[in-house]
Formats: sequence, C-alpha cells, structure tokens
Amino acid sequence: MRGADLLVQTLALAGVTKIFSLSGNQIMPVYDACIDAGIEIIHTRHEGAAVFMADAWAQLTGEIGIALVTAAPGAANAMGPLFSARQSESPVLLLTGDSPRGQDGKGAFQEFDQVPMTAPLTKMSMRAESAATLGDTVALAIRTALSGRPGPVHVALPFDVVEANTGGVRLPTAASMLREHHALDEKDLAQVLEALTDAKAPLVLCGPAMNATRQGTVLTALRDALDAPVLAMESPRGLKDPSLGDFAHALKQADLVISLGKPVNFTLGFGAAAACAAGCRWIVIDNETAERERAELNLGDRLALVIDANPLDAAGQLMDAGAGGRARKDWRGQVAALIAARSYDVSASGADGKITSAQLVAAVQRQMEAANEAVLICDGGEFGQWAQAGGHAAERIINGPSGAIGGGLCYALAARAARPNATVFALMGDGTVGFHFAEFETAARENLPFVVVIGNDTCWNAEHQIQLREYGKDRLIGCQLSGARYDQAVMALGGHGEYVTDLADLDAALARAVASGKVACVNVIIDGQPAPSGSAH
Repeated sequence: MRGADLLVQTLALAGVTKIFSLSGNQIMPVYDACIDAGIEIIHTRHEGAAVFMADAWAQLTGEIGIALVTAAPGAANAMGPLFSARQSESPVLLLTGDSPRGQDGKGAFQEFDQVPMTAPLTKMSMRAESAATLGDTVALAIRTALSGRPGPVHVALPFDVVEANTGGVRLPTAASMLREHHALDEKDLAQVLEALTDAKAPLVLCGPAMNATRQGTVLTALRDALDAPVLAMESPRGLKDPSLGDFAHALKQADLVISLGKPVNFTLGFGAAAACAAGCRWIVIDNETAERERAELNLGDRLALVIDANPLDAAGQLMDAGAGGRARKDWRGQVAALIAARSYDVSASGADGKITSAQLVAAVQRQMEAANEAVLICDGGEFGQWAQAGGHAAERIINGPSGAIGGGLCYALAARAARPNATVFALMGDGTVGFHFAEFETAARENLPFVVVIGNDTCWNAEHQIQLREYGKDRLIGCQLSGARYDQAVMALGGHGEYVTDLADLDAALARAVASGKVACVNVIIDGQPAPSGSAH
C-alpha cells in the first residue's frame, strides 16, 4: 500500500466523501488512490476556490472539509481563503503537494518550505515524514481541526512519501479523529451560574462555530435554559452587523456579558467602556490562550472570570444546569426587538427608479420561503450587508469575520454538494462575483445548480462609500466597474442567465433561474446604496 492509499483510506475512515481540489504533478497519486476509496473529487478552477469550498462544506456538515492542491504556487494560491477559514472557525484540512524529501536542498521542481507560510494561518501545519506515519499524521490533523475552537490545519505531502510503500501499517482508529472535549470544572460552572442568577440583564455571546447553521437549536435551547439572550456573532462589522439591527444598544444596557468563544476584539469595540454599560462584568470561556489573554488586555478589571474550556462543552453544561433565577422575559424581548430593528423601508424607490438592494433581497427572500429547503449565501461589501440584513434561511453562510470577499460562488457550489435537495441562493455584488467567476463552469460541469444573484451597481461600493465619506465626491478614484453582462458570460459557461433592470420583472426572473435546473446568474441593476445601519451606529 502506498502512502497515498493510506492517506485516502484514513480520510474515508473519517467520513470524507468529497475532496475539493485542483490537480498538479505532486498530488496525482492521491487522485489515483481516491478511485479505490470511492471518494469524489470536485475539480475546481483555482486553488483558493477549493479551500473556500472545503470551508463551506465544513460549516454545513460539521465534518472536516478537505482541500487538495499542488505544491508551491498552488499552495500559495490557497492562503487567502485559509485566513477566512481560520476566522470563520471552520475545520478544514489543506493537503498540499510537495517536492520529494529525498531531493531536499537540491533544487527540486517547485521545492519550497510551505510550513512557515501556512503556520500563522492554521491551528497546526506540518510536513509528512514518512509513508508509514502518514495515516497518524492525518488523524492528528483532523482531530486538531475539530477540537477546541475549530479551524484549518495543513499537511504538506512530499511526492516520495505518497509514492512509498507503507510496509503494511494499520489504519488509525476512527476514535483518534474525533474532537477532544474540555468541559468546565465544577467550581467554574458554579461561579458562572451564580453570576447568571444575580444578573438582571445578561448577554451570552458566541463565535461563528456556535451559530444556528452549525449547531442547530443549541443557541435556542441555551437561551431558554438560562432565560437570557444568546446570539452568535460572525460578521466583520461586529456591532454594526446589519443583521443584528440595534443590538449595540443592548450591549450598552447589559450588566453581565458571557463570551462563549466570542473573541473580545474589534467586533465588540474591544470591549471598551464606550461600548458597554457602566459596571458591566465579563466572563470569558475560551480554549485558546491567545484569546483569553486578549480578553484580559482589553477588559482589564471588568473581566470577572476567565476560564479555559471548550465553549460548546460549556454550553451543554449550562443547558443541563439552567440558571433562570430571575424572570427576564422583558429583557429577552427587549433585546430581540433591538436585533430585529431595521432602518430602511423596502417599498422606498431607488434613484432614477432603479431597484434597491432592499427590494432585491426581499424578492430573493420570497423565493427562499417558497422552497422546501433553502441555503442562503451572503458575500460582499455593501450589497452583502443588505443580504445579511434582509435575508434569512435555516442555513446561512456569510464571508465571516475575516472581511474577505469573493468566496460566495465557491460557498454556493459546496452548499449544493452538501445539500443536494436545497435551493441555494448566493447574493453578492458585481465586485465579488469576479474573484472566482470560472467556478460557474465547475458548477455546470459537476451538475451542481444554484442561483447567484448579483446586486450590480457597477462599482466597488464599500470602498466607494469610504471615499465619499472621507474624501468627498470630487475625490473618487479606482472603484468603478463596467456594466458587464455577467449573465451572458454564465450562459457561455453552460449556465442560465437573467438580466433585470425593472422591479416588475424581478420575481419572474428569479423563478426562471430556480426552475432552469442549471447554475444560474441573475444580474440585477441596482441603486448602489450604503449598507443599512441601526440607530446605535
């Protein structure tokens, strides 16, 4: 058995059924091994796209997402999405080809030390040492990705390692690839429960890994058990996340904030006094030393308790114990109303009669509500924020705390692969769609239909709005885009295209896109407006 066979059989034992990949010389033995293991390869048009797809797969399935790319330039192309996966807390295993260990230092084809490149972006990065240990290396990587705060890991695969004979070594056990648990001890649990019992207006904040898409009803159950507002925050705009409405007002009224894995960073105004109520106390529960130290730095003496524990495990303990010592129905209702607040009118007309972002998102929402099962993808700057504010589905993926845009097409493709019976809508701006446009061909080739809706304002509107705000309308530069017919380009790649300029035509165009059974692009000319913001902003 080759190292490649041991690698792929280990992945199969971990439940892997799909690998997102762009081929290259050093990884062809792995491709060959996938045939016998029955693992499907979804072959992408860019290495970065493969990582974005693995990220979305991990978010929707809870499984490890696998991206397989070639050495050196291929690995380098994967770096940006790896940063996004780390910030979104997605368990992704990046496998990269590598030059042979036996040729180290000799100037082999694409010889490059990849580990120092990926290490700052991952929870663990290593180069495989031998064919015989490759299974254990991959098992450790998977366990690391899934445990604690989930995140990406990297294993470089030297060509001579994947080609070498393993010597009949056994596969690692499935148990060796399961996530590690790290619960609160009894003393810490008692202190958290006591603080909750005493609080009149507590908030429980969670990170991306604990959102409803990934954990189902956990947050709702925790909310009821603690009789306290509980929410996950996953947007780079933090307290200004349009999907959270006026939530910033709630933080200014809370007397206790419990962070269950939510980093106390820029998304919370660094936890500064200006963002919080006077006298508000904080409890931080986090596996990562760096995040606990960051909380201590930013909160100072307002940090009442910091605990090394797994937030998901802690949530389960808190649900079992309950802490509803006070009746907080009014407080919960108040916070829910603040989150639901929106500062815009969907019926308001756009400039020159153009379709507004709010109207476009509302039309997509009608389609999602008519579907038996829907997945919503939100990506981009200003229009991406409109999508988050006005769109909702049982499962949602956004571009996450990294603030990077451009993965939406890839997220949607992986979402359709993970949810074959769902109608998948990916909402993005005309800037965003250009990053990985070639993946429309991948979707058509792989027969993975979904609907991309482009809010087309012919500019990079997020940066355009910065220029308007900071420098004035006479100092605009470099942010304009053309009126390119993205819909026609998608048709040329094997998909379905719609072009919409009139609100009266929008619902029918969206319905045709869904009914086409193809990957579809609905290119909608809109009035490019700033993202909505609540009154607390």
